Amino acid sequence: MTQLATPVETIAALLKARGETVAVAESSTGGLISASLLAVPGASAYYRGGAIIYTLEAREALLGLGKETLRRQTPLTEDYVNLCARAIRDRLGATWGLAELGATGPAGTPYGHPPGICVLAVEGPVCLNLRIENGSAEREPNMWAFAHSAFELFARALAG
Repeated sequence: MTQLATPVETIAALLKARGETVAVAESSTGGLISASLLAVPGASAYYRGGAIIYTLEAREALLGLGKETLRRQTPLTEDYVNLCARAIRDRLGATWGLAELGATGPAGTPYGHPPGICVLAVEGPVCLNLRIENGSAEREPNMWAFAHSAFELFARALAG
């Protein structure tokens, strides 16, 4: 977690000082975002929970989104990741929802996206999106890079 310690410690301090909370829905980062938030002492003050939404079935079960709602979405788009961020925020009663969907590699997605693509969303008092297309098929480096980008986006939202 040391790769993400500095941005996460800053985010944690801001959330604690404001009395705000975050809930996380992540796919291709596989829990790195949540694990990094939980690595900061005192995380119970701001971390409401998270879900790894790697499959449509997980998105339906963990986010409470119906299959038809999910099927109407275009994968790896800002609209889709916004929906996931709002759903996890609302489901867990958090101030902020942070969501990530992507293709880390070495292969692309079943929907035809090549590896190295990620979409991120923050939903709360400020709403932001970020799309990353780095062209890399290196799975683990992409996971770390996508998690780092999620924290950069969240920090921007918190700065308001």
